[in-house]
Amino acid sequence: MLHYLFWPNPPAPFYSSPKVIVILLICAALIVSSMIIKRWRLRHHNAVTRKLSRTWQSALFWFGIIGLFMVVCRVEGISYLSMRFWWIIWGVSALLYTGFQIKMFRSRHYEVLPTQSKEEDPLEKYLPKKKR
Repeated sequence: MLHYLFWPNPPAPFYSSPKVIVILLICAALIVSSMIIKRWRLRHHNAVTRKLSRTWQSALFWFGIIGLFMVVCRVEGISYLSMRFWWIIWGVSALLYTGFQIKMFRSRHYEVLPTQSKEEDPLEKYLPKKKR
């Protein structure tokens, strides 16, 4: 098992391989979604949501770029950079980041509800009014 994960130069697939195409599409989707998140944040009105989501754009972008780099290293057969172990590190770090962001969002997200400026007292209509 360890030999399989840490082999410095695994056999290189081709760019036309379905696995490579799927991974390239996933990494490209991460980069495009980072741009979409950036526009969404600029248009969002809730300040708390904007504050909690400020790292999402850069994280998606860098996970996509690193994934593209690792795919190219694997297909081109670059030793030590094409190890399967780097994909495990990439996946675990993506899962840890996502889990941490979900935990932070659930614990710190709140919405400010509008309050009424004047409370209406039900007895007010029965009390005598001021004379002018």
